[in-house]
Amino acid sequence: MADVAIRLQPRSKRNEVVGARGEAIVIRVTAPPVDGKANAALCAFVAKTVGVPGSAVEVVRGQTSRDKIIRVNGSSADDVRAALLR
Repeated sequence: MADVAIRLQPRSKRNEVVGARGEAIVIRVTAPPVDGKANAALCAFVAKTVGVPGSAVEVVRGQTSRDKIIRVNGSSADDVRAALLR
């Protein structure tokens, strides 16, 4: 189980990892920040990028904030950061 800090930028042109800003990884998603759509898009994007099932990724803190903590079950924090930043 890995907890990773994310800085989310919704309503982008495409889903992508921008890079690291401090401890957080900056990720852009196309979904708007309405009704949890951006959080769902973030979880799906992280799951696909890291190579885990979608159900293994959840937002544990920052549901309505741009600064979030996500939890990825089945991977270490170092593995998740490496997969996102490659």
